[in-house]
Amino acid sequence: MKTLAKLPVTIVTGFLGSGKTTLLRHMLDNAQGRRIAVIVNEFGELGIDGEILKQCSIGCTEEEASGRVYELANGCLCCTVQEEFFPVMRELVARRGDLDHILIETSGLALPKPLVQAFQWPEIRSACTVDAVITVVDSPAVAAGTFAAFPDQVDAQRKLDPNLDHESPLHELFADQLASADLVILNKTDLINPEDLARVRLEVAEELPPAVKIIEASSGRLPLDVLIGLGAGSEEHIDARHSHHDHHHDGEDDHDHDAFDSISIDLPQTDEALLLDALTQLVVQHGILRVKGFAAIANKPMRLLIQGVGTRFDKHFDRAWGLDEARTTRLVLIGQELDAAGLEAQLRAALSV
Repeated sequence: MKTLAKLPVTIVTGFLGSGKTTLLRHMLDNAQGRRIAVIVNEFGELGIDGEILKQCSIGCTEEEASGRVYELANGCLCCTVQEEFFPVMRELVARRGDLDHILIETSGLALPKPLVQAFQWPEIRSACTVDAVITVVDSPAVAAGTFAAFPDQVDAQRKLDPNLDHESPLHELFADQLASADLVILNKTDLINPEDLARVRLEVAEELPPAVKIIEASSGRLPLDVLIGLGAGSEEHIDARHSHHDHHHDGEDDHDHDAFDSISIDLPQTDEALLLDALTQLVVQHGILRVKGFAAIANKPMRLLIQGVGTRFDKHFDRAWGLDEARTTRLVLIGQELDAAGLEAQLRAALSV
């Protein structure tokens, strides 16, 4: 009986809005026949990122593509690994003869080290290996000293963990994501000048062992051979990587992400400009960290994909509405201490719906 080689796994980590999902889309669109399973760890009730990834052309039918996207919706991977991650991996291990690679996208607040350590479990270790941990860095945000894309949200991020002594807990989370990295991508280099980019590279390099490569990218567009096949075997050496949050996983996990709320809002068709203006006002007034979802725009045959980090919104029409599909707007708002009813009422009032 032929012995199957270990299935390589790439873990993609990075803060909200750093470009993780865009990188995964690029990897799937350029899979070149590789059979890839995707685990998406989405922070929210709606599987927005999961839906985005299912649209990627990976050389299989829609049903097969849906079957290869595993979406973990109950918090971050480092907190749910025993409850959800293991059963998902066990199912993939059972199918590893049909797969060439696994991609895992963590939530923007996830600490990658406990996830990598999960690959030390005998049932997973015998079948899989961590090919690499890729940390995606929002270069303009690091240049601005905010790490997570916009300065007015840093104070909200501070409340994540009252046990952190560093003056900026967000910096500690950033450092911990770098501490587990086998490859670091300085993303959004088209949005930063050369001098600031050089400064960001030096700052990131200070957090890394010399062997960890740093590469630059715009929208995650990199050759696939640069991203997979690294053979890092991260699970073998992850215990030696120092993390600010190591003590949180020595016993009971007290890594508290409950300070963040994720609410979903359904709306009817609306005007694009009005919707974006209303969402911008909500972000400014209520400290919303992230907005993502789909919008039904009046008199438009296609669905509008919206992804916002702070007051910066990216949007494009991603596909036509199905003949039997309800044309509704579905949004996820992520932030702290959010009043779901109040936000929906304010949004509806601004849109007059």
